[in-house]
Amino acid sequence: MGRVPPPHTNLRRVPVQRRSAERLARILDAGAGLLDEAGYEQLSTRAVADRAQVPIGSVYRFFPNKRALVDALAERNLELYAERITGRLADIPAREWGAAIDAVLDEYLAMKRTVPGFTLVDFGPPAPLVDSPDEANRRVAGRLATLLADHLGHVSGGRGGGTAPGAGGEPGPLPVPDGGAGSGPAATDDAGLLRTVLVCVVAADALLQLAFRTDPSGDPGLIAQTRLVVRSYLAQVLG
Repeated sequence: MGRVPPPHTNLRRVPVQRRSAERLARILDAGAGLLDEAGYEQLSTRAVADRAQVPIGSVYRFFPNKRALVDALAERNLELYAERITGRLADIPAREWGAAIDAVLDEYLAMKRTVPGFTLVDFGPPAPLVDSPDEANRRVAGRLATLLADHLGHVSGGRGGGTAPGAGGEPGPLPVPDGGAGSGPAATDDAGLLRTVLVCVVAADALLQLAFRTDPSGDPGLIAQTRLVVRSYLAQVLG
C-alpha cells in the first residue's frame, strides 16, 4: 500500500482514523496506476474504485470528481519529493551546495522514472486550470527555495565552487542558484531567490517534458541541455 497522504484542500472529508487514511491511500494508488495504463482522459472514478477495491461511495466521500483526485495525487507527489530531498540533504554538509543541487535533480528524475502516475501527474494535473496555469510550478519553486535555504546561505565565492554544466551525473528540472550570501541579489533577497528558482523550474519543466516525450526514459542529450540552459541563466543572474 502507498504512503498515507497528507490532508488536502480538495478533500471533501479529511480522514481522521488510520483506517480511513489507508483507504484514501489505496484510492490514490489506484488512480496513479490507472494514469500510467490509460491516461487522464480515460480515468474514471468508477475504475479507481474497482482498482482500489472500495465502494464508489468511498471515492466520492473524498473527491467530487477525478480532477480533485488528481490534484490530491499531485500534492502527495510533492510531499514525497520534499521528503526524499530532505533525507538526502541531511547527509550533505551545508557548504557542499553542489551536492545539494544534485540531490534535487536526481530525486526528480528518479521519481519521473519509477513513481506510478508521475509521468502524467508530477506536481500538477496534466491540464492546468486556465486561470492558474503556473500554480504547480510556483508551488514547487516555493518548496525548493525553503528546503535549500540553509545550503544556499552557506555558499561563498560567487560563481565558483560548483559542478560545471553537464558534469557530475544527470541533470534534472529544479536546480537552484549556485551562489549564496554576497553573490548576487537573488541569493540575499528571499523574493529574488524565489523568482530565480521559479524561472529555473518553468524553463526546465518545458525542456524536460520534451526530453521525456522524445524518450520515455528521458533523452540524455536534452537533459544535458536542460542543465546547460539553467546553469547559464543562473551564472548571469547571480554573477
